[in-house]
Parts: sequence; structure tokens; C-alpha cells
Amino acid sequence: MKKIEAIIRPHKLDPVKSALIEAGVIGMTVTEVRGFGQQRGHTQQYRGNEYQVEFLQKIKVEVVVEDEKLEPVIAAIAEAAHTGAIGDGKIFVRPVEQVLRIRTKEQGQEAM
Repeated sequence: MKKIEAIIRPHKLDPVKSALIEAGVIGMTVTEVRGFGQQRGHTQQYRGNEYQVEFLQKIKVEVVVEDEKLEPVIAAIAEAAHTGAIGDGKIFVRPVEQVLRIRTKEQGQEAM
């Protein structure tokens, strides 16, 4: 099993969610996060004063999938989150060693 963490633009959450459901993902965790990458934030103006916004609003979507679903799920996220501009986000993949469903004590694939 693998854990996929995708950092995406906030307005891309609904398309990514729909793409994940179409790809067969049955659960996900969504968190509002702040950060920066290559763009290092941006400059804004408020009442005539310029100020630097270093940390940009982003959304982190986390899903755990079986190994055979990994590539289709990554492709679905990448396609749904893509705008072609700097700041589209990143996708990280990590191995998952164990899963336990607390309610039933099921482990591994059965816990998914």
C-alpha cells in the first residue's frame, strides 16, 4: 500500500475529489495548509500599500491506495489539479507498512 499526499490549489479541490472518486478511491483526508515553493509567495497591494505574502493557501489531500491503483490515482490527481502555471502543487508517495481499522480491529487490505 502507498500513501499519496498531494498539495494543490484550493480551487482545484472539487475536480481532484471527483477524479479520485472516479479512480476508485473510497476515502480521503483534506487539510488546509500554507506554504511556498519556487514562486516564494507574491506581492499584494492593500489600500495603496504593497506587502509580501510569503505563505500561500494550499490544500493537502491524503489518500492510501493499494499498489496496483497507485499510477492511475497519481495520474488522476495530476490531470485534475493541472493549470500549467507555477504553484500547481506537488504529489508525494510514501510506503504504508500497516493499516488498522480501530472499530473492527481489521488489518491490512481488509482495513481499507
